[in-house]
Amino acid sequence: MRDLCRARTDASDDLSRAKQRLGSFLLRNGYRYDEKTKWTPAHMRYPRHLTLPDPTQALVLEGYLQTIDGCLERVQSFEEKLKRVLADWEWRPIVDALMACKGFKEVAAMTVISEVGDLRRFKGPRQLMAFPGLVPGEESSGSKRRQGSITKCGNGQARWMLCESAQAYRREPKIGAQLSKRQDGQSHEVKALSWRMQKRLSKRYRHLRARGIRDSKCIVAIARELCAFIWELQTELNLPMPSRPADHAS
Repeated sequence: MRDLCRARTDASDDLSRAKQRLGSFLLRNGYRYDEKTKWTPAHMRYPRHLTLPDPTQALVLEGYLQTIDGCLERVQSFEEKLKRVLADWEWRPIVDALMACKGFKEVAAMTVISEVGDLRRFKGPRQLMAFPGLVPGEESSGSKRRQGSITKCGNGQARWMLCESAQAYRREPKIGAQLSKRQDGQSHEVKALSWRMQKRLSKRYRHLRARGIRDSKCIVAIARELCAFIWELQTELNLPMPSRPADHAS
């Protein structure tokens, strides 16, 4: 599952680079898309209907468009495979519970759980925060103690996805239609934790911004606290989980 999630991430990165190359090519040649939203179906129709004056440039444009189409197919193929594999995955109850929380859909929840694995191996949430490198580094000498930027010494995939999910907590707490649908069938305890997570992290984000801390640092702080809620979700709510390897051995 972890390899499948990483393959989907690689395909998504390739798609982003292909879009960036196409956009740079069009700007170099004086073609600018003036609408507000980009990379929508309407935006993709714009370069397809362009008539470039030079045949070589037209060939280059067609190559960029075919690359984007190929990357899109790869991403969709991996996402469909993820959903099929999830049906029989032993960690599906945890994934479903995490999807009941704001900022986590199938890909985000499956990526985080496949990367961190069994949280019972961590003694507490602080150890989980350190696993993706979200804790501040420290330079201490004698009685002096100085904390710097986060260590980034850990699982980069988990750190990236946690920061992506943390951006959802910029907004006010709300249970929208999509989140309500994902919460169908979940226990009262999971829903209560999800709502508590929203209130806590949204308030924390607004508090940090009010102190003048830049947005990127606020998102990292929210991602760090997300680890504590995920640890609680998997270890404190008595969700069905696979047996530990030692249990099999016994």
